[in-house]
Amino acid sequence: MPTHPNRPCRRRRRNSRRREIKYVARDSILEFKALPEYHEPDWVTEKYVKAGKLPPVKDRLPKEPLVFKTGNMPDGIGVYGDTMRHVIGGRPEGWNYGAGQTQGWGGIDIGLSECLTRTAPLFQVEAKDTEPLPNLAKSWDWSTDGHKLTMHLIEGAKWSDGVPFNADDVMFYWDDEVVDPNVSPLNGATPETFGVGTTLKKIDDYTVEWTFKDAFPKQYLYAMAYGTFCPGPAHILKPQHPKYSKNTYEQFKNAFPPEYMNLPVMGAWVPVEYRPDDIIVMRRNPYYWKVDEKGNQLPYLNELHYKLSTWADRDVQAVAGSGDFSNLEQPENFVASLKRAADKDAPARLAFGPRLIGYNLRMNFSANGWGNPDERGQAIRELNRNEDFRKAVTMALDRKALGDSLVKGPFTAIYPGGFSSGTSFYDRNSTVYYPFDLEGAKAELAKAGLKDTDGDGFVNFPAGTAGGKNVEIVMLVNNDYTTDKSLAEGVVGQMEKLGLRVVLNGLNGTQRDASQYSGRFDWLVRRNDQELTSVVQNTEQLAPVGPKTSWNHRAPESGEVDLMPFEKDLVDIVNKFVASDDNDERASLMKQFQKISTEHVYNVGLTEYPGALIINKRFSNIPQGTPIFMFNWAEDTIVRERVFVAADKQQKYELFPEQLPGKPGDKGTTN
Repeated sequence: MPTHPNRPCRRRRRNSRRREIKYVARDSILEFKALPEYHEPDWVTEKYVKAGKLPPVKDRLPKEPLVFKTGNMPDGIGVYGDTMRHVIGGRPEGWNYGAGQTQGWGGIDIGLSECLTRTAPLFQVEAKDTEPLPNLAKSWDWSTDGHKLTMHLIEGAKWSDGVPFNADDVMFYWDDEVVDPNVSPLNGATPETFGVGTTLKKIDDYTVEWTFKDAFPKQYLYAMAYGTFCPGPAHILKPQHPKYSKNTYEQFKNAFPPEYMNLPVMGAWVPVEYRPDDIIVMRRNPYYWKVDEKGNQLPYLNELHYKLSTWADRDVQAVAGSGDFSNLEQPENFVASLKRAADKDAPARLAFGPRLIGYNLRMNFSANGWGNPDERGQAIRELNRNEDFRKAVTMALDRKALGDSLVKGPFTAIYPGGFSSGTSFYDRNSTVYYPFDLEGAKAELAKAGLKDTDGDGFVNFPAGTAGGKNVEIVMLVNNDYTTDKSLAEGVVGQMEKLGLRVVLNGLNGTQRDASQYSGRFDWLVRRNDQELTSVVQNTEQLAPVGPKTSWNHRAPESGEVDLMPFEKDLVDIVNKFVASDDNDERASLMKQFQKISTEHVYNVGLTEYPGALIINKRFSNIPQGTPIFMFNWAEDTIVRERVFVAADKQQKYELFPEQLPGKPGDKGTTN
C-alpha cells in the first residue's frame, strides 16, 4: 500500500539549516542609481584609460548602474585582485549559448551571461517577499488588465567590446532563437516557457512589451532569469543566423567554437584563453555595468580559472586548496571531504544545506512519434504509459540500498519522486510512497500483462508485440558523473530481480543532452532541476503544458503531446499555479500536484541528499547559509561579482595580470 515516508530526523536537520540563513528584504539587495563618482582598479586607469585605449570608467557605465547595497554584503565593500580557481568535468562545445552550445558548465555560462531578471540570491528572501530581482530589465509595469507587461531595460550598458546593449539584443534572442523552431537554446527555452500564446515586441531601444493570454502571470518573471532569457550579442550573432546569411542552422550553431576568444558578454568576465583539456581563463569585463555603493566597478576578482578535469576531481581540489570552489554534490566524496575540512589547517570551509539534490528515473511517455521509436521502443512507451507497470518499477526499487551504494551514513534519504523535500513547497502528507516490495511489484507487472514465457528470468512482450521478445529497456545516463552511473547501475540490478532487462546507454555531455531533447530514450536517469527544488523557477517544466516543456514527454515535430488523463490534471494545476498570485492557493495547488504526481508515478524517485558548498577560506562576501542549488547553482547564488579576497590573503594566481580582454575573435588579451 502507498505510504508517506517517515523522515523526522531529516526535518529537524533541515530546520536547523534554515535558521542559519540570514533573511533579508528583497529591496535590500540592490538598486539602480547614479553615484557621484566611480572607481576601477588602478592598473586599468594607468595602462588603458590614460593610454587612450579605454574610455573613463564613468563613460563605460550606464546612466544608472546596478548598485549592490553594502548592508547585504556579508563582509562589506571589497578590494580588487586575485583569482577564483574552478575545476570542472565538462568541456566547452562553443560559445553560442542561445543556439544550444554548452560552455562546459561549472559556472562558466553564469559568469558570461546576464538575464532579464535574477533569482539565485532569493534563497535569503522570505517566501512572502519572493519575486525575481531586476537585472537587465531594471523595472517593469503591468497594464491595468494584467495582460501586458512593459519592461524597462538598463540604459547605457554595453557589451564587453563596448557596443551598446539594447532591445535589439532581447528581440534577436526571442525572435531568432526562442521562437525559431530550428534553434534550441542551451537551457531549453521555448515560447511555451513564457506561456502559450505569449508575444514580445520592441517599443524603443530600452523598452519591450510582453503580451500574455492570462492576467498577471508573474510566474513568468522567473523564466526570464537564468537560464531561459539570457540574450547574446546580436551584433555578433545575427550575421551568422540563417535568416540573415547563407549559413545553415548547424553552421550558425557552430560559428563560435571554443577556440573563438573574447566573445562579447554582459557578464562580469570574458573568455580570453582556451587550452583543450587544460584550462579556460576569463578576465574582468571593463564594461561591466554593476558597482558597489562607493562606486567601485565590479567585479572585484580579476580572473576566473576553469581547469578541465573531472567533476570528482573538482571536490578533491577544492578540499585540498588547489581549487577554490565546489558544489559538493557527488556523495561518493562526502566522507573524505568532511574529514579533510575538519582539520583546523584545512584551506577550505564546507557547509551542508537542505536535501535539494535528488535523482529520478523518467520514462518516455510519448506514444505518438517523438524520437521516431522502432517497434520495440514503441512497445516500451506503451508500457511506460501503463500505471500498473510504473507501480511495478517503483515498488521494485530498494531506495535505501541505492542511497547506501553512494555513501554510508545519514546523508541519503528515501525519495519517492515529485518535489525535493528541501523545498518550501514539499508537503509530506501529500506525498504518496510505494514502499519496496518485490513480490508486490511482480504482481503489478503481471497486471500489466507481462510474463516470462521463455523461462530465462526476464518477462516477455505479449505475443504479437515486438515479436514476443524479452522486454528490453534502454536507459540514458550521463557518463560525466559518477553518481549518475552508480545509480543507473543500481537500477539495472534491481530491475533484473523484477524481471526487466535494462541496458545502459551512457553518453557524455552534449551527446546525452541531444538524445534526451530529441526523444531517443526509453528511460533516463536525471538529476532534479529547479522546478522540483524551488518550484517557482521553470515551473512549466513540471508538466507537458506545451509541446517541449517536459523533460520526458514532448510532441513530435508534427502533432501534440498525447497526454494521459492524470497528466491533464497536472497541466491544469501548473497553469493555475502560474496564473495565481495568491500564496495560499499556490501552496494548495502544489500539494495537489505532489499527490497526483507521486500517486500516478509521474517520475520515479531514486534518492536525495544534501549538497555542500566548499569554498577557500580566503574569500569574503559569501552569503550565510548559501545552498548549492535552489533557484540556481551556488556560482550564481554567492554573487561572484561581489566576492573578494582581502589584500593580505591575495595570491599570485593570475595568468594574465593587468590585462583586459581583446577584440571579438582575437586570440588572448589586449596587453
